[in-house]
Amino acid sequence: MKIVLPLPAMLTSLFVVAVEHLPFDVDTFVPWRVPGPYRKAARDALDTPPSLTVTHVPAPWRPAGLTLTSDERRRLRRAGHHVLVSTTAPPRRLPGNVQTARAVARALARQCGGLLIDPSTASAVPACPRSPGEPGDFRLADDWLTWDVQMRDDATCPPWDPSETAACDCLRVTSRGLRRFALPEITLDGAACAHSLCATALLRSVAHRLVADQLAHLRAHPLATCHEIDDLLRIQPSGALRGVPPFGVRLTPCDADLADLADLADLADPADRGGPGSSGAIRRLKVGPAPGSGRLTCLKVGPPSGFTGSVNDWLRAAGSLDLTSADHAARPALAA
Repeated sequence: MKIVLPLPAMLTSLFVVAVEHLPFDVDTFVPWRVPGPYRKAARDALDTPPSLTVTHVPAPWRPAGLTLTSDERRRLRRAGHHVLVSTTAPPRRLPGNVQTARAVARALARQCGGLLIDPSTASAVPACPRSPGEPGDFRLADDWLTWDVQMRDDATCPPWDPSETAACDCLRVTSRGLRRFALPEITLDGAACAHSLCATALLRSVAHRLVADQLAHLRAHPLATCHEIDDLLRIQPSGALRGVPPFGVRLTPCDADLADLADLADLADPADRGGPGSSGAIRRLKVGPAPGSGRLTCLKVGPPSGFTGSVNDWLRAAGSLDLTSADHAARPALAA
């Protein structure tokens, strides 16, 4: 079965730099003091009509729902100003336009000692270990996603027993940040809380596959208004297990609360509301097992008909494989 993902005409991505003081005018800083390959990209994005905007707001920024360390919260409380760095462009400009916007935000944060926050992931953006600024190539693993891990009624969970795979189903893991790539967020619900790392690793592989396919589709069809994907993904294990059969993952459209996805709608550009999360669009995809092949690697997260195993069985099978996605390879910067 096919799942139709609408592609908005324009897509907005936002970064926030919270600072105690701003000792310079942002108009004199951007683009001339943006380092590396992104200076020219920032200059071009500021041309008429601009796809990049940089706005200084002389007031504190006090959002809800962020996941921050105690030090990051302290820095945010002390910040009396913030700078909004926003890019609005057609999806075919991905990922280059969001790389440029984040490069500008990184440069501003570094120059004034500010805290760089990504509302799409509801977290601060750490320094990249591969580069002092924004990396010159695109890798989804460079903090473009975070994971919301929640436990329902975890106080009632029995002590973990590997042989009792159906004893606990309180875990829900949801991505944060896929909507930046005109994709729904993905969620895995109903696993044991002891499987949180395995569930996150599986979702990460699914996210890499979805983003890789989305970017390839946009390169091949830059004017497309939708993208049809299969509801059954087959993820090929890599490394020493490269020759084993692919691991099956079922995707099912499902509803989600805006609050669950940490939309921070008060800061979102209205143009962004034409993308995932708007009326008629698929806001979230639920991840589950492939239908009944009988193989242990295709057990379930919302069991298919005729299968009696648990979500935890399926996650244990996933945990035994190296599900490195095809999108782990570096891609050129400023693609599309």
